[in-house]
Amino acid sequence: METIKNYLEAMFSGLPNTPEVRKAKAELFQMMEDKYNELISEGKSENTAVGTVISEFGNLDELAEDLGLTREVNESRARESEMNSRFVTLDQARAYLSSKGRKSLCLALGVFLCITCVSWPIIFAESEGLIGVILMFVSIAVGVGLIVFSSFLTSEWKFLKYEPCRIDMATADAVNERRRAFEPVRALCVALGVILCIVCWLPNMLFTNALGLLAPALMFFLIGIGVFLIVYANNVYGGFMKILHLNDRSTMGGAYGDPNARPARYKNTAAETIVTIYWPMVTCIYLIVSFLTFSWGITWIIWPIAGVMYKVVMIACCDD
Repeated sequence: METIKNYLEAMFSGLPNTPEVRKAKAELFQMMEDKYNELISEGKSENTAVGTVISEFGNLDELAEDLGLTREVNESRARESEMNSRFVTLDQARAYLSSKGRKSLCLALGVFLCITCVSWPIIFAESEGLIGVILMFVSIAVGVGLIVFSSFLTSEWKFLKYEPCRIDMATADAVNERRRAFEPVRALCVALGVILCIVCWLPNMLFTNALGLLAPALMFFLIGIGVFLIVYANNVYGGFMKILHLNDRSTMGGAYGDPNARPARYKNTAAETIVTIYWPMVTCIYLIVSFLTFSWGITWIIWPIAGVMYKVVMIACCDD
């Protein structure tokens, strides 16, 4: 029966996700199941029963009129011929997710190095200031290099963004299983990352004397680790959602993705750009204000304010 169910899913994947189509799908599945059980009761083998059921009920074009889906089937066929969507296999989906994982790690590490680069002049301020400056520029160079390199790790998968693609139910189930297994890891990383960004100012309050001179450096490392965890977890998770939302949302195949975790749809390109650069921009503002005022114990307030403003920006820029 699992083979019949998968075949039925493939038959209806391109049809619009409407109550009428869902009802017709349930009715056809019931008919296929009844026929299968009848053949099994007559002593037919499972393979023979499956083959007979598919040959008798497997042509949606012939069944469209009886199911009341003539218009939906014709529209679906016309849309498929116009779009000519590219089929993504399970092996391709797994390969993409592996590339996405490597990209996420490189990107998160690059962001970490760029954030923590200013810690080195602080650490070596009392001894070898030149070493601190050199290490700062080395961190920036390596960080930017990793960010640029990460963009090439998934370059072969650009067609997922620019071409119409589709997946079958088996691929969606496999990716969904991996996504669900990763969700606790993502939740832990994001929660810990947010906590580190919130408490990053504590070293400035707790440490005094000689340790107090290193407090700002420790603060940047806490921020860097927090941002690293958030960037890595969300980028890996984004890879799962990219695959799960390849199918047209208006079709039955679009329901393969998680309906409770829809990606944001930006109203325009400018809005997408703003959301993409928001946190790097906040980080730059924080560093500039902090270095100009040297009020490290106060400027941390920028982060909770930025968190509230981010929600406002998402509401203004995204259409869910």
